[in-house]
Amino acid sequence: MTEEDYGCFVDWDKMGELAKSSGPSKLDCKDPRELKSLARQGHWAKNHKLRAQIYQQLIKAIPCRTVTPDGEVYRDIVVNITGKKDPTCIPLPEFVDNTPVPKYCLKKDGFGAAHKILACVASQFPDISHCPMLPAMTSLLLHFSADEAQCFEAVSRLLACNEPGRRMLDQTFLAFESSCMTFGDLAQKYCPSAHKLIVATAQDVLEVYSDWLCWVLGDLPFSHVVRVLDVFLVEGYKVLYRVALAILKFYRKHKAGQAQLGSQDSAGVRSDIRAFVRGIGSSVSPEKLLEKAFSIRLFTRKEISLLQLANEKSLQQKGITVKQRSRRNVHLAVDAENFSSDIVSTKEMRDIWSWIPERFALCQPKLLFTTSKHGCSLNRFYSHCEGHEPTLMLIKTTDREVCGAYLSTDWEERKRTGNKLSFFGTGECFVFRMKPEMDRFEWVVIRHPERASAVPTQDSPTHDTETSDQGNSTANTLMPGQPGTDPSDRLSPFLATRHFHLSSMNSSMFMAGGIDSIIIGGGDGNALYLDSELNHGRTACCATFENPPLCSENFQVALLEVWGFEDGQGT
Repeated sequence: MTEEDYGCFVDWDKMGELAKSSGPSKLDCKDPRELKSLARQGHWAKNHKLRAQIYQQLIKAIPCRTVTPDGEVYRDIVVNITGKKDPTCIPLPEFVDNTPVPKYCLKKDGFGAAHKILACVASQFPDISHCPMLPAMTSLLLHFSADEAQCFEAVSRLLACNEPGRRMLDQTFLAFESSCMTFGDLAQKYCPSAHKLIVATAQDVLEVYSDWLCWVLGDLPFSHVVRVLDVFLVEGYKVLYRVALAILKFYRKHKAGQAQLGSQDSAGVRSDIRAFVRGIGSSVSPEKLLEKAFSIRLFTRKEISLLQLANEKSLQQKGITVKQRSRRNVHLAVDAENFSSDIVSTKEMRDIWSWIPERFALCQPKLLFTTSKHGCSLNRFYSHCEGHEPTLMLIKTTDREVCGAYLSTDWEERKRTGNKLSFFGTGECFVFRMKPEMDRFEWVVIRHPERASAVPTQDSPTHDTETSDQGNSTANTLMPGQPGTDPSDRLSPFLATRHFHLSSMNSSMFMAGGIDSIIIGGGDGNALYLDSELNHGRTACCATFENPPLCSENFQVALLEVWGFEDGQGT
């Protein structure tokens, strides 16, 4: 083949007619309407290299968050995230909901590469809670990527899209469930005869429609799904609805000549539809499928958006978001009798657990270290906490105040600079207070992405600790959920601050440890400062988290606990 640059993961023997390159070899078109027309016509469908180049061009044009992980980030983290084990044995992220990676026309190493990419995506997008589309999308894009890093960057841009009114991939259970309800509404309106068939044969219609994305991304033959991808990357999410409705229409026609069955188990209907979609190539060409999809009239993005919003509101009123949040805490709730803290109750620990990254949500808390008002040496602290990543620090003061920090990085990292006190850690770190009310204070760049810009090409130097005044500095604190915070503008906290251009080094002072102190948060003060005996501490506003003092500004430690995470996918 001549497309080695964009086909290193492809088993060309499985590609059939798609392995033959013909048609135009380049495309000079920037007009959106013309590009839309060319995509629907399959202008680049017969040239693998051209298709790959256009995919890269389209994905790079997607408006994204200010900072989005790219190929350099992938190369920096992949070994640490996936290790050296067989890539095909790397477990898929929990948020894909056990949806396997479709092999399509991938070679074995391509299948393994998809698992590696998904693991790295999970580490960079901890806020994703439900995205069953991702394995298929990753597999598809690997067919048209020069290497794993390029595919990772493409997937990341799809996830980080923040253009108002434009959706690429659902990333929450609420969005996924509402999309299934929306598809049901559209099916009832635009495919009435097919909808009546489903109603007549399945006991649970919504359960059948919950597979609608799987029909398109996972069940369709490769020759069909890549034609869908051609248009999806140009027009967005509505294309998936159109194609799924077309599939439903063809399924109704397929069943028209068969004896009508009475109501049956929904699983049987689901299985029958998916089997039909897998074999659709014998009766419906890719062109015929798209022709049917785009022949549906009066079908607009606005209509989809209104239906989606209405269904999301309905689900929220039924408590679906609360159910999803409690799902993250079920493991801890079951084993509550094995949890014992002298600082927080089981209920309070569950509340804290709801803040941690999704990949650790089903882990069990494990007590690593505890001390008392008599203090303890830092050496003992380090010896118990090193080798554990992440950790959760809880502090109870002699005034019965409670505060703490989630620390993303192993304390052993402090040794990299010898005896020099310097900051390390990642943007996943956050600090919090429990009383008089619970508040969490994330990395300021997550709440204000405009303070970071493109990824630098070289590593930034390690930031040294400044012996600054721990006085009463003020900060403009913007809490998560406060009016003015747009969730679409939130950043995922990436692995290291060197992947950001930051206006001030004070914005990336996460954690530091030396022989005489522990510091969390920096810039104009520290969120938490503990002395060498872990007996006295200070708290103040800091630039890293833009937090107020977490308790009394000068406090004495009554009890300090450090918890690790065990028996979970993230450990």
